[in-house]
Amino acid sequence: MTAPSSKEIKPVTNGDSGTDEMTQWDRVAAMDEFRLLLIAKEGFVVPATLFFVVYYFALPVLVGYAPHFMDTPVWGPVNIAYLFALSQFFMAWGVAWLYVRAAREFDKFGERIHERLKNEGKVSE
Repeated sequence: MTAPSSKEIKPVTNGDSGTDEMTQWDRVAAMDEFRLLLIAKEGFVVPATLFFVVYYFALPVLVGYAPHFMDTPVWGPVNIAYLFALSQFFMAWGVAWLYVRAAREFDKFGERIHERLKNEGKVSE
């Protein structure tokens, strides 16, 4: 996640005709709650992405390096390779479901950040 450049965000006015030196983004980026949000997201996204990539590429690797194993019949014409390919749909849905659950926690961090900004009078409702 990259921060917007200072050219993209205008400084927040402090109520009078002047402007604060610190942009609203700078205020949010300096908050402990925001840092905790980034740590929490990283703690989910990095392992989930690694798992997904390894699982996804396991099928072509196994078909290439263990074709006899992947061709093992399970039920009629259905073999392990077909089941593995089908399981990837369920794995993707499972990762998405886990992310939705984790995102509820991320939203709580966002709500705390928004509340803090409201209490400081830095953002309107």
